[in-house]
Order: sequence, then C-alpha cells, then structure tokens
Amino acid sequence: MSRGAFRTLIVVLLAAAIFLGWRAWDGWQKSYDPETVVAASLQGLQEQNVLVPFTARYVAVVTSTQSRLGLSAKKTLIMPGTVRYELDLGKLKPSDLDWDAAAGTLTVALPPLRLAGPEIDIDAISEFRDGAILLTLTDAEAVLDAANRKAAQEELIKQAKGPTPMRLAESAARAAIEQSFAMPLKAAGIDAKVTARFAGQR
Repeated sequence: MSRGAFRTLIVVLLAAAIFLGWRAWDGWQKSYDPETVVAASLQGLQEQNVLVPFTARYVAVVTSTQSRLGLSAKKTLIMPGTVRYELDLGKLKPSDLDWDAAAGTLTVALPPLRLAGPEIDIDAISEFRDGAILLTLTDAEAVLDAANRKAAQEELIKQAKGPTPMRLAESAARAAIEQSFAMPLKAAGIDAKVTARFAGQR
C-alpha cells in the first residue's frame, strides 16, 4: 500500500471514529434529556399503581336509642378505625406533566386523593348499654347495634375528610411525587424544580 493510500485510509478511519463517537455522545445526551427522564419516572409511578402517602387512626363515639312498650334502651359504641389516603398513580398521564425548559421546572397535576377503609380495630371496640329489659325482650339490641355500626363508620370517614387530615395527606402526597420526579432528574445531572399540585391549588 502506497503512503498516500495509507494516509487516506487513516483519514477515513479517523472520520468514522469521530462520527461513531459523536453518535454515541448524542445518544448518551438524549438518554439524559429531561423529557426522557420525566417520561421514565412517570412510567415507574404508573407501574406502582397506588401510593399511600398518609394513614390516620380515628375514634368514633356514637349512641342510638329505642323506645317501645313504654320502655327505652340505649347503646353507645366506641369504635376506632384506620383510614388510608391513596393516590391512584394509574390516573397520571403525560398531559398532567408540564416541563418548562426555559425555567427548568416541572409541574405535576395530581388526581384527587381517595379514602380507603376504615379498617376497624375490632379488639379495641367498647360498648355501653342501658335498658336491659327492652334489650332482652325484643330485638332492640340488634337494631341498635346495626345503627351504631353504620353511624360509627360514617363518623370515621367524616373525621378523615376533615380539613386538617386532608391537608396533611395532600402535603405528604405532593412531597412523595415531587421526590419521585426530582431524584431521577438530579441523578441525571439535571437541575430542576418539581412542583406537584392538586386541582384548585396554586
């Protein structure tokens, strides 16, 4: 091989190496593109299906009364229960994510929290009764028990929907989602601010 041909071969090989190196660099850069990282994070969250950012225990105290045949009876039920605050990650869609490249910010619109439960702590239930005659001679006790159980479960849910626990649950959910997107972005060397919001929140 002549010296000129050898030089030409070297130039061709060098050009090919530079081209392949550029393609590899370009592919590496794209793999760490913010949109790509965010999309991968969203897919990971969707695969989790449900996030439980917050749980709380409540106690319901309810009383029911019955009057029959000139007699009366009363039963009071004290029923503790635990409520889970869940975020349906399957409802998160790409359209819920707003990436602002200029500002380096990601805004995530969250679906509303849903309540699961209450899970009743049966061993901790307490009852107080009054009016033994009516309770013994009629089905008043069964009626009062059914009414108390229904009212107690409704009371537990009512407490769970209160402003303070809902605020705590939403705050925990926002923090968990923000971290779920921020950590992969940071690991990819992308400096971004992530903000998660529920509908109606600024």
